[in-house]
Amino acid sequence: MTGSTTSLRLLTSTLAMLLAMVPARAEGSAPVPALTLELNSALPSDKGCRLTFLVNNNLGADLSKAAFEIALFNEAGVVDRLTVLDFKDLAAGKTKVTRFDLAGADCTKVSRVLINSATECAGSGVEPAACMRKLKTDTKTGITFGV
Repeated sequence: MTGSTTSLRLLTSTLAMLLAMVPARAEGSAPVPALTLELNSALPSDKGCRLTFLVNNNLGADLSKAAFEIALFNEAGVVDRLTVLDFKDLAAGKTKVTRFDLAGADCTKVSRVLINSATECAGSGVEPAACMRKLKTDTKTGITFGV
């Protein structure tokens, strides 16, 4: 009987530990609110350099306006220019593709794109600082992209 009592206690303890872990796992699986910008491509265009971005708004609310000041660095690591990219409205839970033609810029000489600040971040129930605080960046190019 002692062996079966020990086995039962071990089984009960194991089951209790597994059940205790279930709520923690369920809480951890909820998506973290974020605004994701991916520099998807940088290709030469008639006007200069065309930057294509994938934007995913997972902030939980529509953005009526989102714009960012970016700095372009050349191959020597020197700031070549500052400009504002206006992503306009971004629906909650949606992914949007947006292109910007940067006149006179040579894509082959851009080594880094830095998001300097959010010049506009507006939406019902959205804090103005949320676009920078909850910003996640990624790149599919050879250009360093981030905050």
